[in-house]
Amino acid sequence: MTKNLSRRGVLKGSLLAASAGWLAGVKPLLSEPASSPQAANHKALLNLNESAFGPSPRALAAIQSELPRIAHYATDELATAFIKQAAEFEGLPAEQIVPGEVLTALGSHLAARAGAGAEFLYAAPGYLALVEAAHRAGGRAVAVPLNAQGENDLAAFEAAITTHTAALYLINPHNPTGKVSDANAFKEFLRRVSKRAPVIVDEAYLEFASDYADRTAAPLVREGHNIIVFRTFDKIHGLAGLPMGYAIAPAPLAEFLRTAGVGDAEALGRLNLVAASASLHDQAHVAEVRHAIAGERAQWHALFDALKLAHSLSTANFVFFDARKPHDEVAAQLAAKGIIVARSFAPYTNWVRITIGTAEENAKAREAVRALYQ
Repeated sequence: MTKNLSRRGVLKGSLLAASAGWLAGVKPLLSEPASSPQAANHKALLNLNESAFGPSPRALAAIQSELPRIAHYATDELATAFIKQAAEFEGLPAEQIVPGEVLTALGSHLAARAGAGAEFLYAAPGYLALVEAAHRAGGRAVAVPLNAQGENDLAAFEAAITTHTAALYLINPHNPTGKVSDANAFKEFLRRVSKRAPVIVDEAYLEFASDYADRTAAPLVREGHNIIVFRTFDKIHGLAGLPMGYAIAPAPLAEFLRTAGVGDAEALGRLNLVAASASLHDQAHVAEVRHAIAGERAQWHALFDALKLAHSLSTANFVFFDARKPHDEVAAQLAAKGIIVARSFAPYTNWVRITIGTAEENAKAREAVRALYQ
């Protein structure tokens, strides 16, 4: 069996080896100076879109507080409290919140419910956990290429819907381009096509956008449309080592998923629940990270413009540019300087995705990219 090492497959126990004393000494990277003595020779891991700025101080405190109870399973009370908190944050009834990193489960259960051969439309290239899970359960993944601007091609998605379509899966902003769809056009599209098939909107990177509140598809779920919105704490909240998220779903689908065992408290994990809860309470930290990312992203885009390199106008915590040479060649040259970038995304074989790191990591990476063209 092939292991899934994607965003959703990060080992949940990565913090369990930490002692309470170690956690007490952790400081969020956002509050650290731009340079540090130990950073001179370390590799800049700018490949997985993890947050370089660390979790909320509240999340770290919650993890430390919960460590003495780590020998005990997460309880229904913990999960219920988190669900209630997320529901209040979203302005929805608690029964419409399904906690967890649920994309794989969504793919599996929707495919099983729809039957063999059901089609799942997704933007290509893109994140594949949901459609791969659907395929394993008997579904068929149908790729819809991005448009010329590197955005979800909404017209092509709509044209691809057939009587066999079980669901549409869109990431907004998209990965790897970071492009976000026009808010009004996207919502009108969702209203139309959700009458024909369920639409799953992965908003893993939307909180990096300054106008996040105006762009989220969550209000359409409140309106009663057949739409599922997914959020994660892996990205802007800095909790990739304790994977946690939740889906906002129509009540019947949420009930179907709960009946299938999705969102079980023990599976969610005690540390994951308390860290996510504390993070959701700390919107000031989210705003601070968003602001820091925007400043670093602008410097990246300015570099690409100065070098006359085509690039997407990313609104996420990564940038995507046309290196004008094979991806693997560029990745190897950067790796030799301690900078690790993302894999290649066919058919963008000359394009490179770089996660935005700390100010020091970004300065080092930008200088290395500049040197490629001197």
